[in-house]
Amino acid sequence: MDAKELLISNFQEIRRRSIKLWKGIPADCLHWRPDPTAMSCLEMVRHVLESENVYHFLVLQRGQLGNYESPLAKNPMESVEEELRYAQPYREKFLQMVNGFSEEELDQVYITRKELNLHCKLGDYLLRIAFHETVQYGQLLGFLLTVQSAQQCVGD
Repeated sequence: MDAKELLISNFQEIRRRSIKLWKGIPADCLHWRPDPTAMSCLEMVRHVLESENVYHFLVLQRGQLGNYESPLAKNPMESVEEELRYAQPYREKFLQMVNGFSEEELDQVYITRKELNLHCKLGDYLLRIAFHETVQYGQLLGFLLTVQSAQQCVGD
């Protein structure tokens, strides 16, 4: 298995686990948040799906966010299933982009985010994208454990 195949496999496995967690959120907990400033459970799902689009754009622009507009922002937040349906075409384009990179590009192309003082190889940046979803997975799992211990869900 080469580096590109490992990246794709990693993205797919992380998403498989995320979807399993997301679909396990009780319907009455979708809008629960641990405090007024935190994202709700459903907002966190949207955040992960939207972030992948942002990262896709950043890779194509080599780190320049410019005039990015999220294609998901105007969709109503209704359910995990709807969020996944909205995001699916963008997910496919993202994976196609990753699959289209050569081994040389993964090692020789750099992504520069001046506002974050970040300059790293494309392969490293792609791993950071996967890591972001993993961090959000852990945070959402913490939310759900908190809800479970309180044995109640409260909307916004």
